[in-house]
Amino acid sequence: MITSLAESPEYQLHVKQMELNSLLEVTQAINNNLPEEALYKIYHFILRGNLHINKLLLCIYQNRWEKKAVFGTTSSFDHVHEDLIALDLKEVTSTENEQVPAIFQEFDEIIPVYHRDALLAYVFLSQNQIAYREGIATDTKFIQTLTNLIVVAIENKKLAAKQMEQEALNRELQIAKRVQERLFPKKLPDNPYITVKADYFPHQSVSGDYYDFIALPDEKYFVCIADVSGKGIPAALLMSNFQASLRILIRQTTDLLRIVSELNHTLYEILGGERFITGFFALYDHRAHTLTYINAGHHPPLLINESGDNRWLKTGTTVIGIFDSLPFINYEVVENVSHFLLFGYTDGVVEACNSTEEEYGDERMEEVIKEFSQEKPSYLHQKLIESIHDFCGNTPFRDDVTLLTLKVGNPDK
Repeated sequence: MITSLAESPEYQLHVKQMELNSLLEVTQAINNNLPEEALYKIYHFILRGNLHINKLLLCIYQNRWEKKAVFGTTSSFDHVHEDLIALDLKEVTSTENEQVPAIFQEFDEIIPVYHRDALLAYVFLSQNQIAYREGIATDTKFIQTLTNLIVVAIENKKLAAKQMEQEALNRELQIAKRVQERLFPKKLPDNPYITVKADYFPHQSVSGDYYDFIALPDEKYFVCIADVSGKGIPAALLMSNFQASLRILIRQTTDLLRIVSELNHTLYEILGGERFITGFFALYDHRAHTLTYINAGHHPPLLINESGDNRWLKTGTTVIGIFDSLPFINYEVVENVSHFLLFGYTDGVVEACNSTEEEYGDERMEEVIKEFSQEKPSYLHQKLIESIHDFCGNTPFRDDVTLLTLKVGNPDK
């Protein structure tokens, strides 16, 4: 004998049809790529209009608990994270349970929603009185299924959007990488009298390291190596501006004092002293056998002269871009250099670490350079890179790494 509406076959069939239609409606909305707000409105309508729910609060965890849907409540539930962070429910629970915070007492029960053992959401709800009197029980399984379907779909939409953004960023980074690579010299000399070798290992797709070599009239050669503070795209953008300014200046003058002072002024106007560049700038006069240089706060390059006058080239000024006008600036002219090796590098070389956070350091680098200084620069770089990798093991470089070697006047090597 049927004693209530809930027990009648007609009503039970109606409920199943309603649930099936609701799932189809939600699935169609997801397939049509409706926005998140539209999915929550459909969810709201199904629970309120078809399931006899008069109070509902849907909270979703996305790095923190947030309210996503609410109706029929006396509280706004705008800030629920602290109340829910310690709540750990595995099954449908009455709000009379002692671990349920008092703020949720206006509801009757809580439905946890899981996906692959991960807690996605909590649904707080109360039935209306008509449904309660008719003995119509809340179909918690259906609510869990419906909520899971919507929440997972929304999360997948966000993941897909993030993936598209990441793919777009990767494409832009590849373009930026190609553009930056074109800033470096396209061809470096490699003959019995003058050889230039450069190796460049960016920490990210692009970097703030830079090197240049420019052949000038009257057998003069300009060489530089520089490093922007910071990493990634901001450093690369600043470096591209630096390169453009340097190339313009070197066409106008070979006066290193003027070049470095003008670069400093230009960078200061752009950055207002917020970032800086270290750099080493040198001019080799092959006819006069002189090397003129300015070190602007950069790790000193090592000059190995055939005469035995080996030195770290430190003379110059402070970093460029911090001051409107450099507080001091000097240059040095190294004479009688007809057969020599000049090795420059960025700080990623000596600051490379092993698994115990010990740095590779200047001493290890100097030993390798001196040991292989009579070899071709390409072989010197190979042995130095091998030495760094042997020291670091599986520990990745923490910064951009650039090596630059100029070797002059030894036709036998």
